[in-house]
Amino acid sequence: MATSAPDRTSPVSDTSLSLGHLALHYATPEDGPLAARLLQVMGLVETQVLPLRNGNFYRFVANRNHFARGDGIIYLSCLPEPQARLIAAIHRALHVGTDQEDEAVKDYRTMMAQDFEASFHLGLLVPSLDEIEALVLVLRDLEANDPVFTGRLKIGINRARRGDAEIDARLDRSPVFGSATRYAYGTAGVQVFVETDLVRSGQLGESMIFEFDYIFPDRASHILSVVEL
Repeated sequence: MATSAPDRTSPVSDTSLSLGHLALHYATPEDGPLAARLLQVMGLVETQVLPLRNGNFYRFVANRNHFARGDGIIYLSCLPEPQARLIAAIHRALHVGTDQEDEAVKDYRTMMAQDFEASFHLGLLVPSLDEIEALVLVLRDLEANDPVFTGRLKIGINRARRGDAEIDARLDRSPVFGSATRYAYGTAGVQVFVETDLVRSGQLGESMIFEFDYIFPDRASHILSVVEL
């Protein structure tokens, strides 16, 4: 499969940038503490909570190595009121959630049901397969047994495409990936998707999808290096 790099025209060095931050929102002030708790369960490190009139403002980092740096940051705050009004207007205009729901909305939902990655989402890399398996088991338990999370988490699983005997055998034994029926767009890696309405994003402002990836070591080609169709 061919890969290519575009001609560089930027004055910024191709080794100087890092991913700085992403700003996320929860829907109502009451959802703030629960959304923050979910991000902590997912492994993000909370570094600041700033109480505001319309809900807490939270600062997280991807790991403790980013604590005092300007990269690897996730901000979480309540939807600004004008943005909430815009989302409500879109829902009214497209009859979202009603018997008259616009065909464009139905097609969008069908697309997302087939592919969690088809629209906006945040991807996080997990350092070990054991950790990503443990995360799934914890999230499943929360959704099943903690009333505040019940009905608010949807989990999807993609295992690596078959063809590597060592990886196939390990995933067949997995309590999470062994029963998976969906496959990633490539080899040597697995993906977990967590969709929640505790955080709002996307075209309809209804939910957010978090992606957790694990890449098997010592593989030159994997799901995050080359996309396979």
